[in-house]
Order: sequence, then C-alpha cells, then structure tokens
Amino acid sequence: MSSIMEENLKRAEEVINKWKLDTGSYSRFISIFHQNNNDATCFFNSITQLHKAMHFLTQNSNDFKSSNLSTAQKLMQIAMKRLEKEFHVILLDHRAPEYVSNSSSSSSSPLSRSSIDSEEERNLQISISAVKQPSMKQTQIIAISDVQISISDVKQPTIEISNLQLIAETMISCGYGKECIGVYKITRKTIIDEALLHLGIQKYNRSHIKKMMNDPHFDHHVKNWLHAVQIAMKTVFQEEKLLCDHVFSSYTSIGNLCFKHSTKEAALNLFTFPEVIATRCKKLKSDTIFVLMDLHNSISDLWPEIEFIFSEESLSSVKLQAHSCLQKLGDSVRSFLGDLESSIQKNTSKLTVTGGGIHPLSDSVMACLSSLSDYGSALSDVIVDCLPFKEQSEQSQSLFLKSYLNCVNSDEISPAAVSVNFAWIILVLLCKLDGKAKFHNYVALSYLFLVNNLHFIIEKVRETNLRFILGDEWITNHEKKLKQYVSCYESMSWNKVISCLPESSLESPEKVKGCFRKLYFTFEEVYGNQTSWIVVDEKMRGKMKALIAKKLVPAYEKFYGKHLVTLSEDVRCMKMLMKLSPENMAKYLSELFPGTSTVLSSSWSSHALIQY
Repeated sequence: MSSIMEENLKRAEEVINKWKLDTGSYSRFISIFHQNNNDATCFFNSITQLHKAMHFLTQNSNDFKSSNLSTAQKLMQIAMKRLEKEFHVILLDHRAPEYVSNSSSSSSSPLSRSSIDSEEERNLQISISAVKQPSMKQTQIIAISDVQISISDVKQPTIEISNLQLIAETMISCGYGKECIGVYKITRKTIIDEALLHLGIQKYNRSHIKKMMNDPHFDHHVKNWLHAVQIAMKTVFQEEKLLCDHVFSSYTSIGNLCFKHSTKEAALNLFTFPEVIATRCKKLKSDTIFVLMDLHNSISDLWPEIEFIFSEESLSSVKLQAHSCLQKLGDSVRSFLGDLESSIQKNTSKLTVTGGGIHPLSDSVMACLSSLSDYGSALSDVIVDCLPFKEQSEQSQSLFLKSYLNCVNSDEISPAAVSVNFAWIILVLLCKLDGKAKFHNYVALSYLFLVNNLHFIIEKVRETNLRFILGDEWITNHEKKLKQYVSCYESMSWNKVISCLPESSLESPEKVKGCFRKLYFTFEEVYGNQTSWIVVDEKMRGKMKALIAKKLVPAYEKFYGKHLVTLSEDVRCMKMLMKLSPENMAKYLSELFPGTSTVLSSSWSSHALIQY
C-alpha cells in the first residue's frame, strides 16, 4: 500500500509542479483549461490522489517518512495557489456584455484567461496573502470522495461555471474554503461595483442627491437611474445570484455569504437615490409627481425580482429599503395631489384670458391629470384609501357633493379612490373657473369662458385615459352642463338681437323703421363686442355659429323681405339695409370667434357704422 501511495505522490508531484505559478512574473498566465479538458482533468485527478495520499500518511505516520507528508502538504499548497488563480481569472471573465462598457481603459476592461494585468494580479496576491493559510494538521484534513473528480462529472449551464464549481468544491473539500471565499468576494464585488458604475450608479450620499435635484439636468439623472435599475435587477444582480447558486451549489450557506458580500452594499446604494428624492420632493418643480410615479412604478414592477434575488434573511435590509422607497414615494404622490387641490383653491388671480379662451389653470391641471391617467392601474396602488374628503363626516357632505361623486366610475378598471380623487380635483377646478368667469367685462363673455374651459376639460377626459377613470356617466353629466353654458351665452348676447324683431305685424312705417334701427344697432353692439372673442375648439365653434345663425337669420330674413319697400324709402335706413342684408348677416355670423379683433375690421366694425 505504501508503495502505491508513494507512486501516486510522485505522479501528483509531476503534474502539480508542471502548473506551479511563477511568482516572479505576472505578465502571462496560461490556464489549465486553455486548450482542452485533458490537462484540467489530469490536474484535478492529481489533487484527488494527493489528498488521498495525505489522508493515508496522516493515518499511518509511524510507518512512513514524515518527509512524504511534508512534500504532500507543499504540493497541496502549490495546487491550491493555482486554483486560486484559475478561480480569479474565470471570475473576472464572467462579465455580462449587456452592462459592461467596451472601454479600453485598464480599469474597466475584462481580462482574458490567457492574460492578466500585472498590477491587478499583484493586488490580488496581496489580498490573498492577507488571508491566513490553513496548516495541514491532522485535524484539518478532510477526505475527498473516492470518486475521481473530472470536468465531465459536473454538468452546469456553461463550461466556465462548471469550471468555477469544480474549483470551489475542490478547494473547500481540501480545507481551502477560506481562500476560495476570499477570492470570490474580492473579485465579484469589484465586478458588481464596476458594472453599476458603468450604468451611471455612483456612490450616492444624501447631499450629492440633493444637489442633483437642483440640477437643470435632473430629468436625465432620473432616466439614467430608471434604466440602470432595470439592468441591475434583471441582469447584474440576478446573474450574480445564479452564479453563486451554481458555483456553490453544494455549499448553500457559503453561496449566500458570497452573494451578500458582492451585492448588498451596491443594492442599498442603488435604492438610496429614490429614497432621498421621495423625502425631498417638495424641493423640485411642478412635474415632480411624474418623477415620483416613474420611480414608484419601476420599483413596483421589479418587486418579484427584488424578492427573489434578496430572499435570504441576511439581505432583508435590501428588501426593507426597497419597500420603504415604495411607501415614501406613494406618500409623496398623495401629498402632491393634496397640494394640487390646495394650489387650485389658493389661486386668487383676477387676470382674465383674452377672448374667454382656455385658462392656464385648466391647461396645467388637466395636463397633469391626463398624464397621470397614463399610469393606469399603478395609480390605484398609490392612491388607495386616499379620498379627498375622508376627514368630512357624512353629515357635513352636501347633497351636491354626494351626487357629484356618485357619478364617477368605480369598477375593477378604475378603483373608487382614483376616480373620486380625480373627480374631486376637477370639481375644485370647475368651481375656481366659475369664480374667475365673473372677472370678465361682459356676462356673455363669462359664459363663453366657461364654455371654452368646460369643453376643454371634457375633451381631455374623453381623449385620454381619464375616460376610463371617470367613466362615461361623468362625461354625460358635464356635457349637459356645457349645453347650459352655451344656452346662457346665447341668452346674454344674441337673444338681445332676436328680441328686437317684432312678434306681430307693425302698423306704421315709423315703427318699422324704429324696429329696424334698434335691431341694427343692437347687432352692431353685440357683434362688435365679440370680434375678439374665442371658441377654441373648431367643431364647437362651428356648432355655436350654426346655432346662432339658425335662430337669427331666418327670422331677420322674414322681417327684411316683408318691410324692404318701407325701409327703402328712408335714405339712412337704405344704407343700413345694404350693410345688413340677410346674406351679410349670415356672413358676419360665420366669421364669429376669430380670436383677434383685427380680422373683421374691413367688413364690419363699430367705427365704420357710427357714421350712420
């Protein structure tokens, strides 16, 4: 038996010394896996035989020379040094091209298996030497299975990972687990940190993020983080998790320890960015809510990956921080909606919009709500149980408020919390617009202002995802209100003209002439006032002009035809007739709501009529 052990020891010595590292040179490294599996298989089989020999020698130390045991120990140390180097080089090569830059700089370029940077190698050697080497005492020698270790015995997704697993299991089984773990931790943490740095994720601190929030390019920083967190979770951390699970498949606790060391710090740093923004969002501009929603959505969508990757108890702090981000971002979104309502109510400006057009408040509020509606079901995750009137008692809620909120959508597509919040904000906006309408010089213009703004709001709801949030009943109810505003506008303006037409036949020519002159000057006044009034929507503008013409032109045409002869006898009335024929009246009405007071100056103006 002793002769066999000695023979095995000699064969192992020959193979292991062949691959002994040249500590004096770091410029060139040839891997045992460089051509085929024969060299590697022979090397690992030699380690197996060497370990068996050492086990035999320690059990029978009285029968054999102690020099044989010393030789075996030295050979094992040489073999483990080689495996440390192989482990390190393969780990360096295992970088995902999706997230590692092709930068040619020495600090970021992955190193090939056949060549390794001398400075990085020296740093590795220093790190390894700092880890205490195991002494090969009897109590530390662990027997390897009698089954021969061969590359073909390990079936993993890739050859590289198979080699890593083979090295890890060999080193740990031979009592060099500390060295194996040390190399893995140092190498993989560096690679993970480097990968995130290439994604633009630097070492964050709160003061730095606060400065970024005041940067005019803050949106770029947010977009970069949103892009980076997707790759980090779906590629960087997930691949690292799978790598650890495969390499240390026989040693789960070691794999978890290595994964924690390589990723925990980077993951916590990654989620520092949204956490700080969530707590400092009031320092940002008005579109902050979209930043908050994008960040919330990104983390929420990635939650399955976060739970899977950081499932171990030792990594619970990462999940806790990610969950804290979701809560704080949600709180900030809800706070923003409350601030939006408050800002509408506090808007006390008495400035009016030229021509009764769309008020900037309508534009900004509806732009915000319509953009928020694009987030779909994610809104319900944020705005759950956050009703705007939740502090009011049932008794204090007016019947109007109850009936108004009852008309909004409340189904699985649009949960009540979202629907009611949005309906409430629009109600607050409409009430504020109603107050601002009173600042216009003419009552008719006040109603035209309300027509424009309510129609704008309804169309925003109809044409965006707000329709699914508020529902068709909401649109129907507000369209009824819009018709009331149109009717009030007509009543306060064109009914004055229509009322000038006689309801019955006029007996004397003087009454006919007086009636015509009243109609003429009333039309002049009403039309002249409206030369700069606006109906923003083209279809709405056409409908309103057609409605006015339908009520006024046929009635005037009848009066005009019946009394033309009588009116023609008066020179002054004759000139008015020429100016205000039924055809011209129809033409003037078709040119209503041009949006500028200068468009009609050549065909109709108060100044031109005053001479008559």
